[in-house]
Amino acid sequence: MVMSSETTITNPVDRPTVTQELSENVVLTTVDDLYNWARLSSLWPLLYGTACCFIEFAALLGSRFDFDRFGLVPRSTPRQADLIITAGTVTMKMAPALVRLYEQMPEPKYVIAMGACTITGGMFSVDSPSAVRGVDKLIPVDVYLPGCPPRPEAIIDAIIKLRKKISNESMQERAFQRQIHRYYSTTHNLKPVKAEVTGEYLQAASRQAPPAELMEAMGLPVGELQSTQAEA
Repeated sequence: MVMSSETTITNPVDRPTVTQELSENVVLTTVDDLYNWARLSSLWPLLYGTACCFIEFAALLGSRFDFDRFGLVPRSTPRQADLIITAGTVTMKMAPALVRLYEQMPEPKYVIAMGACTITGGMFSVDSPSAVRGVDKLIPVDVYLPGCPPRPEAIIDAIIKLRKKISNESMQERAFQRQIHRYYSTTHNLKPVKAEVTGEYLQAASRQAPPAELMEAMGLPVGELQSTQAEA
């Protein structure tokens, strides 16, 4: 066999392009990572708000803060939602409704306690007889978001933390991590008490007409008023 001088036989020193192209087109992952990625990229929050914190949550839905970039689609029914943001004060009268909404949400579901009122009762924790001192007494909470009220940027930060928590979950360990000690929607056992403010003080003579000194200063007939009060 005669070979020309232009023909050279050399071993290739470059890496084979077959495996490189294969690694750029094939993604290897686990079922947990794929399942968690699908869930954290499409959180559907429930439209739930009871007080001033919901104003900040409503601002997050606008185009200024771009709520949809996280794949969050607000839903008006708990059967289509997997995230509930308790935005606002929760009272004892609202507690059974909140627990019922949480129970109607499909698994897996998550809760963000937004604002000081939902975390500890806030400014109502001292003298309010009806405010719940922490929504975690009713439903399990995943992320606590302090503030009164928190800014929309803080809600975004709480959602990012929730997404990190979802990404580290395992399908096998979910049954062991589920909270079992929680309250269910039952009728309350509050005892009615006698009303202290009955409105009888409005029928007092001093409230039916101004005082005599004020009537005299205004130039009104004081004698007729005094005689009327004396007859009464």
